[in-house]
Amino acid sequence: MGYVPALVDGTTVVSDSYAILLYLEEKYPQHALLPQDLMRKSVNYQVASIVSASIQPLQNMVLVNYIGEIAGPDEKLPWAQYHIRKGLVALEKLLENYAGKYATGDEIYLSDLYLAPQLDNAINRFKLDMTEFPLLLKLNKAYNETPSFQQILAETDKSVSNFMKLPEAFQGETRIT
Repeated sequence: MGYVPALVDGTTVVSDSYAILLYLEEKYPQHALLPQDLMRKSVNYQVASIVSASIQPLQNMVLVNYIGEIAGPDEKLPWAQYHIRKGLVALEKLLENYAGKYATGDEIYLSDLYLAPQLDNAINRFKLDMTEFPLLLKLNKAYNETPSFQQILAETDKSVSNFMKLPEAFQGETRIT
């Protein structure tokens, strides 16, 4: 498809973020991406699902640019913000009884690997007003203060900017090919 990352591990090739993370969870159990507690584990799965199935596809730049083509360029940003906000409302409510320093406690888990880039995207690319999401803002602050997330988000911002030439993506007929 050309839209998802791939992990090459020797002769094994795994594509799609979710499959890659589950592969790493199995291969490196000493660095668990899921908590032992069944309820917290299920919350991690729910966060990953909400981000990957209910938010990300609807704010993907290919779709956002298509919305600009059929509805006009001024509709791209509101479209993305609407769908991101809907997902963040669900995430804020879901995490209210589980969050610690990070999404489901004081350790970094699968949910954080989905949330950190999504929150960064919502705030920095799509300029979403986050005032109604105090918990998610707290988590975003923790991610921004965590060296591993700082490095990942900086690399992501650089590669996205180089690939898509943002913020121009919201101007005229900019396309991803």
